Amino acid sequence: MIPCAEPAIGGVHKMNGVGQLAMESLVNILISLGSIVFCWWILTGVRWDVLIRPNRVMQARLLLSVVSIVLGHGLASFVIDYLGWSRLVGTLLR
Repeated sequence: MIPCAEPAIGGVHKMNGVGQLAMESLVNILISLGSIVFCWWILTGVRWDVLIRPNRVMQARLLLSVVSIVLGHGLASFVIDYLGWSRLVGTLLR
């Protein structure tokens, strides 16, 4: 068993502030990356050849990447905010 500086109460591991912040940051990073990949996957179904001039493959790929990052960031921000709000509602009902 790995020793840890955080207290275990009744056999349940309880995180201190730093551990909780690190875990929350990791979850936020994973949500952001997952949202960008999800938006990229959705945008691969769009016919970019209609919007881009012929023989501009590199520009089309860069446009796909930038649009995926922008939309993925917006989606991730919404999901992260929603998770935060749902935790706050839990404290309201106590």
